[in-house]
Amino acid sequence: MLSFIARRVGSAVGTLVLSSVIVFLAVQALPGDVATQVLGKDATPDAVAALRGKLGLDQPAWQRYVDWIRGALHGDFGTSLVTGRPVGSEVTTHLGNSALIALVTVLFAVTGALVLGVLAGLYRDRWPDHLISTVSLVGMSIPEFVVATVLVLCFSIALPWFPAVVLYGPEASAARLLPAVWLPALALAVVMAAYIVRMARTSVIDVMASEYVTTARLKGLSTWRVVTRHALPGALLPVLHVVALNVATLAGGVAVVENVFNYPGVGKLMLSSVQNRDLPVIQAIALISAVIYVLCNLAADLGAMALNPKLRTGGRTR
Repeated sequence: MLSFIARRVGSAVGTLVLSSVIVFLAVQALPGDVATQVLGKDATPDAVAALRGKLGLDQPAWQRYVDWIRGALHGDFGTSLVTGRPVGSEVTTHLGNSALIALVTVLFAVTGALVLGVLAGLYRDRWPDHLISTVSLVGMSIPEFVVATVLVLCFSIALPWFPAVVLYGPEASAARLLPAVWLPALALAVVMAAYIVRMARTSVIDVMASEYVTTARLKGLSTWRVVTRHALPGALLPVLHVVALNVATLAGGVAVVENVFNYPGVGKLMLSSVQNRDLPVIQAIALISAVIYVLCNLAADLGAMALNPKLRTGGRTR
């Protein structure tokens, strides 16, 4: 078990190192000069040279990378070129707002998708399965921004139950942002749940046809006991990785949905930073997204180990 955990942690660390290199090189490869972009086209060559020196752009790329990583390990991502504030505090504030949406999304999507996926698998080829499968296919086919727009039309205009846009800034408290969280979370949950439902359905069908479930039924165990004690632990194994992948890739959908609702989260901050060429903020958000992605997959691996005894014993059977 310890060797399994060590391998997964080592792989996660290696992935993060490689991700940091890719993020740094991708940002540095963006066309144009940052100093000229910040100062404007009318800036004098001396002013541009002075700003390049202040930003460290006159140093070799490897030196800039080492300085950036050293600072990032201590929580120092530099200073925003737009606001002049520390990048770490600015990203943390927006990230907390996005975490509020992500938490509600995961609670809705994972809970609802697992229930619907299990029902579809247990009632295979019957009307609950057809209904759930059809709805999930529709959810997979519609982009997040379309779902968000439809929700605004239904629940902000036709039925004014929730605000269509957020009028507060990133420093707003969770209590003020909470009424505006439900529609963005629902828009993300619809698309996210669709993929989990499909995987859960397939996994339940495969497990229910396995030999050990058949043996449990022949022993006279009730359907509820067979499903909860024998089928679900095995069915959840492949679903865990789908859940982890969807949670890790929430950042892409959050950026689109946050822009629709003008929500002051990390996705909206990323879009504005790209438009303003605020490289320190872009690098910080990209690196933090990579960390979240790796941690989600590591959590899925450890969860699979907890559910599958073979992984804890290196695949050995008695």
